[in-house]
Amino acid sequence: MTLSLILRDPETGEFGSVIASSSPAVAARCLNLADGVGGANSQNVTDPRLGPQLLDQLRGGATAQQAIAAVVDAADPTTIGYRQLLVLDGAGRAAAHAGDNALGIFGAVTRENAVAGGNLLANLDVLDALADAALAASGRIEERLLAGLRAAVDAGGEAGPVHSVGLAVVAEAGWRVTDLRVDWVETDPVAALAELLEVWLPQRDAYVDRGLNPAAAPSYGVPGDD
Repeated sequence: MTLSLILRDPETGEFGSVIASSSPAVAARCLNLADGVGGANSQNVTDPRLGPQLLDQLRGGATAQQAIAAVVDAADPTTIGYRQLLVLDGAGRAAAHAGDNALGIFGAVTRENAVAGGNLLANLDVLDALADAALAASGRIEERLLAGLRAAVDAGGEAGPVHSVGLAVVAEAGWRVTDLRVDWVETDPVAALAELLEVWLPQRDAYVDRGLNPAAAPSYGVPGDD
């Protein structure tokens, strides 16, 4: 039903996440990122409140593992068994939780600067492919996230069809400098995401400049912006 990855670039300090699911608009519910803090994904019969709670723990100085423990311990014991949580902290430490009621083949893999998890997977090799391909890829963090997702799909992906994907990045700007979503297509949302990224990525930094220093922002040749 869902597979996702959180990635940290140790050179730039950027955090990013990519996610895919058979459900509509998965990125809107499941991805949580904060500048200089880390990332937290909440998936599998998702409770969207848990991701922000995990980030609050990181802001308070908790490690990834401490954040997971605190949120799981404080959660409703009748529902936490359905949840799957992934956390990556500001130092690149990773942690994950999956309740006993997670769906189908499920699991998580942790690496330095990466954590991947999923449920209703074709096989568990999908998660190794997702994390390792992203860590090994070259390019900007967005490109590495997409490389990981493509590798996961090639390794089998989800057991069923994928209809929605999303990719987001924070980079000390104060907002998501990349936030791309394919909320529903019948076939190949990964290809649609790749097309979006190809359009977006060359312009990403210019849009950051527009937000931070509008007087120096470039013209985009639209009427009224000469």
